[in-house]
Amino acid sequence: MQQTDDKLIERIRREIAKHDKPENKLDYQRFFKETLDKPIGLKTAILRKISNRCFNDVKNMPAKDVLACCDELLVSGERYMRFIAFEWAVKLKGQYTPQDIKRFESWLKKYVNNWGSCDHLCCGPIGYLVLQFPDQVARTQTWARSQNRWLRRAAAVSLIVPVRMKILLDEVFQTADVLLVDSDDMVQKGYGWMLKEASNEFPDEVFNYVMKNKGKMPRTALRYAIEKLPANMRKKAMKRDLK
Repeated sequence: MQQTDDKLIERIRREIAKHDKPENKLDYQRFFKETLDKPIGLKTAILRKISNRCFNDVKNMPAKDVLACCDELLVSGERYMRFIAFEWAVKLKGQYTPQDIKRFESWLKKYVNNWGSCDHLCCGPIGYLVLQFPDQVARTQTWARSQNRWLRRAAAVSLIVPVRMKILLDEVFQTADVLLVDSDDMVQKGYGWMLKEASNEFPDEVFNYVMKNKGKMPRTALRYAIEKLPANMRKKAMKRDLK
């Protein structure tokens, strides 16, 4: 397996080298100011095409072996390898086991260092695993109390896939309760986005939650949460209560 992984990684590197464009590096740095990643000049659409082509080499393997390949890609520490690992992992949706949540949590802790990679992993493999095994939400909810900002954001964003499928609404509000007054803007935007997605299917419930908590919610989270609500609800939610 190791020899196969090494050959696969070298093939991906050769593909990357063909398309790397230095003039695109500024865009990456502009969007992800908080990351220490070495930028590369590669548009996401091109990187996804490379990922799809190289996935043909592993698509017939058992899911556990593909995930092992993803581990090897991540160990490289290279941003594009991380992107491809997360892309390949989401292609396995429906084939996860409950134990895979431990692997994905380790990926969060070791390899996520900006909001883009956090959301890629959480709206991909983690979100679909929780959709497949809803009881695993108990583990993702523990992340909301982590000292790691990306785990706290992940606690919210990992619920977006399930709530789009009209499940785990109670857990959405429970997670928002824990993150309600978090001072980190990346976390505020994360749980605000979670509530916004919930509002597509449960507008009245989200509106009631916001009205109950708007006195404590940071304005950033509040604006995200109500973005897709009807105009009259948004107006009420944004109105400052007189004391």
